[in-house]
Amino acid sequence: MEESFIVSARKYRPATFESVVGQKSITTTLKNAIKTKQLAHAYLFCGPRGVGKTTCARIFAKTINCQNLTEEVEACNECQSCKAFNTGRSLNIHELDAASNNSVDDIRKLIDQVRIPPQIGKYSLYIIDEVHMLSTQAFNAFLKTLEEPPEHAIFILATTEKHKILPTILSRCQIFDFNRIQVTDIVDHLLYISKKEGIEADADALNIIAQKADGGLRDALSFFDQIASFSDKKITYEKVIQSLNVLDYDYYFKLTDAFITGDYLSSLIIFNDILNNGFDAQNFIVGISSHFRDLLVVKDAKTIELLDVGHSIKEKYLEQTKKSSIEFLLNALNVVSQADVDYRMAKNKRLLVEIMLLKISQITGELQKKYYTNSNTQIFKNILTKEKQNTSIVKEPKNKYNDNNSNIENNQNQKINEVVSALPSVNSLMNKGFKTEEKINETKENKEKPKTFGDNIVTKEQIKPVLIEFANTFKNDKPRVASTLISYDFELKIQTIVLKLSNETQKSEIVKISKELLAYINQKLESNLKFEVELSENPQVDKKPYTKEEKYEYLKEKNPDIENLKKQFKLFID
Repeated sequence: MEESFIVSARKYRPATFESVVGQKSITTTLKNAIKTKQLAHAYLFCGPRGVGKTTCARIFAKTINCQNLTEEVEACNECQSCKAFNTGRSLNIHELDAASNNSVDDIRKLIDQVRIPPQIGKYSLYIIDEVHMLSTQAFNAFLKTLEEPPEHAIFILATTEKHKILPTILSRCQIFDFNRIQVTDIVDHLLYISKKEGIEADADALNIIAQKADGGLRDALSFFDQIASFSDKKITYEKVIQSLNVLDYDYYFKLTDAFITGDYLSSLIIFNDILNNGFDAQNFIVGISSHFRDLLVVKDAKTIELLDVGHSIKEKYLEQTKKSSIEFLLNALNVVSQADVDYRMAKNKRLLVEIMLLKISQITGELQKKYYTNSNTQIFKNILTKEKQNTSIVKEPKNKYNDNNSNIENNQNQKINEVVSALPSVNSLMNKGFKTEEKINETKENKEKPKTFGDNIVTKEQIKPVLIEFANTFKNDKPRVASTLISYDFELKIQTIVLKLSNETQKSEIVKISKELLAYINQKLESNLKFEVELSENPQVDKKPYTKEEKYEYLKEKNPDIENLKKQFKLFID
């Protein structure tokens, strides 16, 4: 009779703490608790799916009741309790699926069962899986028993969503957070299983399976079984890519080569090929950003360990990272990140991704242009310096030392002259836009040197319209300030605009915007003016009505009867 097939996730399920993959800290803690007999009455195992929460709970339950523990604090598999557990007939271990038993009545049945002591062994273990699915009423009914259970009862709660559990439950448990299993740990475990099953498997292929599993060993084993059937027990990189519909690394390497050379047409063609093969555009964005990140990681030997890929693919990364600069990778990551943010809101998603590809293709050209300009400027500055040094050499009278070294000096000067003569002339470079050292220094001095009235004569007639234009920019937001700038006159002293106002209120408001005003005027007139605000020595000469009181006084001067009218009707200024 043929043996029935058992999936790898069940067949190779860990039976001891030592065989648990990727949770060394948790298994060590549990073993020490058993060894020192410091067992809590409630545990909470939380973490992503397929990382070993229920498996560790079963191993823990089996080991607690083992009658002959090994020196490594593992179950002996020979005592009556271990044999009963291995054959699935142990009465000391009770499992409850809270996803389908989440009512108050289910919890009451569990509470009644807790009172019964174990027949074999010392403890009764109650494993409640997906405990976050319990209703609020069921949680409340469970609280008292969870806090003060019988001495023989130990609860192990398992969940993938710890945030959904009531804080009152969390406070009564020892919490163990299970981590996602590392890619290298999954690959090593898959290699072990492939040897046991007689399956040929490439390390790069298993690495893709591990990455696709996203930290879940159970998912990795399911993919492993699927591909083993698909590839007739010969798991290769190509078979994994084809079976799991994973976007091949080659696409990203080809795209990056096109980006580095500025070949935007090839990048568009490659992206079209990716879409035709049924891949999602957003997954492509995530993939290309991960590729740029990996290239950035490989740049330094200190961070190369962060790259979780196979050996042959790592060699491709090392080769391609030599062609790409850090500045290119950072700019490319910035473009891709922005496209990832805009993807959901975009109506034409394909066009968005294609624009992203075009932007990345232009990065290298812009960087090369920047580098070419900077490097050539420095080269020609060095050349001009050498020409100056050669022309400033003064011939000295011959002596014994000069006679001995004249041949060497002549040879050196001849080589320098040959190099200089092969370069374009200074005049031709200046005609093409290059500047001599004197011109560069002159331009720099002109930029740094502030303009004065001697350089750019500014008159009061030129300043007035600019000042009015500035006032109109905030006329709606600050009408009083704008009115003050427009209505009050100013004096133009040497490099200084002096605005004379009537009162302190006006002065304080104008001072607040003085920096902005001065920058606006200097930019418009290309000047280097200063700005001051003064109070008028004779306010009666140029004072204009500003506040409500000033306006009333102004009207009273025009018509004295206004004061009588105010007194007669007992009016006041609000």
